[in-house]
Formats: sequence, C-alpha cells, structure tokens
Amino acid sequence: MLAYTLKRLLAGMITVWFIATATFMAMHMVPGDPLMNDKAVSAEIRKNLEVKYGLDKPVVEQYFIFMGNMLQGDFGISFTQQNRRVNDIIRDHFPVSATLGLLAIFFAATGGVIWGALTAIYRNRLPDIIIMFLVILGISVPSFVFAALGQLMLVNINSLLGFSLIPVAGWGTFSHMLMPSMVLGLGTMALLTRLMRSSMLEIVNEDYIKTAKAKGLSPMRIFFKHQLRNAILPVITILGPSIAAITTGGFVVELVFAIPGLGRYFVQAVQQLDYTVIMGTTVFFGAFLVLMVILVDIIYGFVDPRVRLQ
Repeated sequence: MLAYTLKRLLAGMITVWFIATATFMAMHMVPGDPLMNDKAVSAEIRKNLEVKYGLDKPVVEQYFIFMGNMLQGDFGISFTQQNRRVNDIIRDHFPVSATLGLLAIFFAATGGVIWGALTAIYRNRLPDIIIMFLVILGISVPSFVFAALGQLMLVNINSLLGFSLIPVAGWGTFSHMLMPSMVLGLGTMALLTRLMRSSMLEIVNEDYIKTAKAKGLSPMRIFFKHQLRNAILPVITILGPSIAAITTGGFVVELVFAIPGLGRYFVQAVQQLDYTVIMGTTVFFGAFLVLMVILVDIIYGFVDPRVRLQ
C-alpha cells in the first residue's frame, strides 16, 4: 500500500507541475497588458511596475522565479488590488467557497443516492421516467440559468409572503447558503443519480442478491444491506473529484448571488488580466483537485485491494 500511495503522490506532483507550467504559458500568450491601468500614467511609473512584478526579465527567468516562489507557497502580489498578496486572497475567500461547496456536495450526494435508488426500484415506470427527465435537464442546463431562475423564484416567494423568507443574494447566514448550494449541486446530483441508477441495476442480478432472496431475507434488508451498500461504491469513487469541482467551480454562481468566494475573485482577475491572481488561484484549484483525487484513490485502495494490486 505504501508503494501505491507514493506512486499516486508522485503522479499528483507531476500533474500540479504541468498545471502550473500550462497556466504560466497561457498567461504570457493572452493578448493584453496587465499594467494598462490608471497607475501606468507614465513611462517611469510603468518601468517601476515592471521591475516590481518582474516583468522586465526574460520569460524563461520569470518562469523559474514563478516556480521557485510557488514551491515556497508564495503566489506573489495582485496587479490590481493594492498591496494585497494572492495568498491573502486565497486564505480570506477560499473558506467561503469551501463552505458553499460542502453544503452543495451534501445536497448533491444525498439527492443523487436517493433519486438513483428510486429510479432503479421503479425502473421504466412513471417515477423513473420523471426523475430521469429531470436528471437530463440538470445535466444539460448551465448553472447560471438555474441561478437566475432560483433568484426569480425567491423574489416571487418573498413578494407573495410580504417578507424575506430566504435572501435573494449576499452572504452571512445559513439561509443565504440554501439557494446557491442547491443551484451549485444540481449538476453533480444529476450525474450521481445516473451513476447510482446504473450501479443499482447491475447489482440486482448479482448472485449474492439471488442468494439473499432465496434465504428469505426481507426486501428492505436486501436493499439496504446488500444493494445500496455495494451500489454506492462507484459514487464514492467520483465523490472526491466532485467535491473539488463543486468547491472550486462555483465561479458563476458566486458572481450571480454576490458571494465573496474565491471564484468571484478569479472571474474578476480574468476580466482585469491580473496575472498573479489568475496563476495563483488556478494552481491552487488544480492542486486541490489533484489532492482530492489522490485521497479517494488511497481510500478506495483500502476498500478494494484489487485497485492497488493492479
């Protein structure tokens, strides 16, 4: 198991290096000038800014400086936010994204397991048809559409009641998190529902299920102890990447609901060509995703020894 773990960690480090390199190259290929703002009013000021951010050095030297700083956990200073380090932006705003993401993954995982199991039980019947239609809708429709519809629904509900039952936007209380987390988790819940349905239908015809029925076990015991327990394993496999994707992928949702998460700052950095923030948050998001994948692989290696043996 130690060799398997070390192998996965080495592969993860190589992946993070590739992400950092690709991001650095992409930032230097994007047209535009990050110093074309109100501060760069003269050639002298522009020269000082280039020296401050290391833009006066050759690209190869900039790359090695960037990689060296990254190995020390330093992503530099923001181009657009005065005297604010990228590390501070990540530290201050990632907990907000993580809180929203964990609530969204709880909503997605719970709904995915329940709806997937129901579709398998009522296969090719009305509940299965309705749920699968909603699943296809959840996968096909972008999150920003659901975000706009969710806000419109909250506005109508609050107007009908005469008071604000659930806030339409903002951050601060648990009620602020409900609608954004549901919107953020819809796509993942739809994916987990399909996966759970397929897994349940495969297990129904397994020999140990037939044996359990032959022994006279109750349908409820067979469902919870044998079918559900084994069918949920593939869901656990993709749960790690799903957690990382939801936690770091709520860019548009955070923007629509005015949530001060890290995704919102990433979108602003792209709009303002803030190279250091873009590179720092991209590498951070990529490293977080890789870490979650490695953790799931290691956990799955303990659950199923065949994984690490192969």
